[in-house]
Amino acid sequence: MARRFDHLADVEALLSVVEHGSLTNAAVVLATTPSVLSRAIARLEARLGTQLLRRTTRSQSLTDAGRLYVDETRRAFGLVEQAERTIACCAGQEESLVGRVRLSVPTSYGHHRLPPLLAAFARRHPQVQVELNITNRNVDLAAEGYDMAIRSGPLPDSSMVARPLEAGAMILVAAPDYVRTAGPLATFDDLQRQRCIGFVRPSTGRVIPWLLRVDGRDVDWVPPPGITVSDDVVGVVTLAAQGLGIAICADFMAAADIAAGRLVQVLPALCGRMRAFSLVYAPHRGLSLAARALIDVLVEHASERPGPAAQRPPASPA
Repeated sequence: MARRFDHLADVEALLSVVEHGSLTNAAVVLATTPSVLSRAIARLEARLGTQLLRRTTRSQSLTDAGRLYVDETRRAFGLVEQAERTIACCAGQEESLVGRVRLSVPTSYGHHRLPPLLAAFARRHPQVQVELNITNRNVDLAAEGYDMAIRSGPLPDSSMVARPLEAGAMILVAAPDYVRTAGPLATFDDLQRQRCIGFVRPSTGRVIPWLLRVDGRDVDWVPPPGITVSDDVVGVVTLAAQGLGIAICADFMAAADIAAGRLVQVLPALCGRMRAFSLVYAPHRGLSLAARALIDVLVEHASERPGPAAQRPPASPA
């Protein structure tokens, strides 16, 4: 009987080119040449009778058919990997779980919360490779090949599974030197006269509103033009610690600087609202055992985290 799937090497070539962004990058990873990969994709397109990848000298992009084919074949390969891991576990080899997990997280969580969680995961599953993307851009999990992502703020309705991790209390912070020369800092009116450091939301190009409590009311306030930071939200804390103005952030982002005396909390009466952090991923049928194991560690350790952020329900941030 003829082999039905003797083209799977060509499928893997396509997936690698899409994952690594170019024929050249994929060739390096696979220890081959761009021309070999190009021929593999051409064979696959001939087999399917349609173009999968638009290629020019400077760029490449998937056609609609190519995007659908990549999504479905990734899912199929994931099922094969899952089957292999399941057999390994049944054979008593769970401690040697292997595989690769791709995770995207915002910079706030990537720098201040995730490192100890990944350390715990690495101790438990040392042979699993984790590819971490730290960005404030919401990646497309399916199109960009990520297994999961951590998102902050409210989540849009989607087919993704969402698991709450924690809600960080939003606080206002500034450097002691700034506070000494800032003038009155007791009311919302005082805040409106200060130099504020805003963060620009990547998806809109606009400054994200500050989540405040004013006279017992939730107020989403956009700070006046001053200093703005884009791409890396951790930058607002760094600039505040240098005395450049007042910033708002989740409490855990400023904890080390406050402990070291580089920052102080200001206007506590305006604080108290929360910003939620959630883990999102595709439904279980497309997840490898390695990905499921990482999900278990992230959710398990988040539920163990003490403090007010884990005890208060999140408000609906803007």
